[in-house]
Amino acid sequence: MPRKRKLLAQLSALQSDSSFPSFDALGNLNTKPDADSSPKSSKYFAAEKKNSSHLEADFFNQPCISLAKSFLGQILVRKLPDGRELRGRIVETEAYLGGEDEASHSKGGKQTQRNAAMFMKPGTLYVYQIYGIHFCVNVSSQGEGAAVLLRSLEPLQELDAMREMRSASRKGPTKLLKDWQLCNGPSKLCQAFGIDKTFDQRDLTQDAAIWMVPGPDLPGEQDVVATTRIGIGNRGEWTQKPLRFYLRGNRFVSVVDKKTEREMAARGQLSCL
Repeated sequence: MPRKRKLLAQLSALQSDSSFPSFDALGNLNTKPDADSSPKSSKYFAAEKKNSSHLEADFFNQPCISLAKSFLGQILVRKLPDGRELRGRIVETEAYLGGEDEASHSKGGKQTQRNAAMFMKPGTLYVYQIYGIHFCVNVSSQGEGAAVLLRSLEPLQELDAMREMRSASRKGPTKLLKDWQLCNGPSKLCQAFGIDKTFDQRDLTQDAAIWMVPGPDLPGEQDVVATTRIGIGNRGEWTQKPLRFYLRGNRFVSVVDKKTEREMAARGQLSCL
């Protein structure tokens, strides 16, 4: 019993120290002599560590163009059923504004079963199929029916798994894909990360299989090229709107606009990389 009284006295002294957080705030710590009572064993600290790095709802809750630019440099994470985590740095996006945007699936504010995710809360995935084969993934933003298309990633982790999934989706004998070929386009990105229609309407802030984390080296405004979107056909003035954004000098971008880069450089708007 003397040992127990000594432990209780130590706990009482700690609690009386105003600089030490209350035990209620730290969770139900185990104080048995043979247990690990350090903060890392607390459920409170474990939960904090798990969720602290995820991009939260406030990040996604911004206007479409702003979000499209803010995505550049952030990390997309995809956890496979076998536990492997794929990671890729976002290097190219396109903004689709809804409403009057003639290239948007939600133009005129029209909501359908297909595009419902575009009208959901910011951070919701909108996945659609093209040519009846390939998938593209978007993220909803502020604005009625507005969303950002993820066009290209710089693969960072589990590249072999990305190659496996890209190869599985291609017909006939295939050559070994180089790193820069894995995710340099919206459908390639979805193939490499195993994103299909089952991901439609998922919440990036809540889902256990896909989320985003902050990038360690975010670009400055001078490193971002703003140019026209790709593959939208003739949509009048909207065909020429500079609503595609990519990182200048990054070899994982799908299509480089050299003319726009030269014009920006002449105006001193691009940094020397």
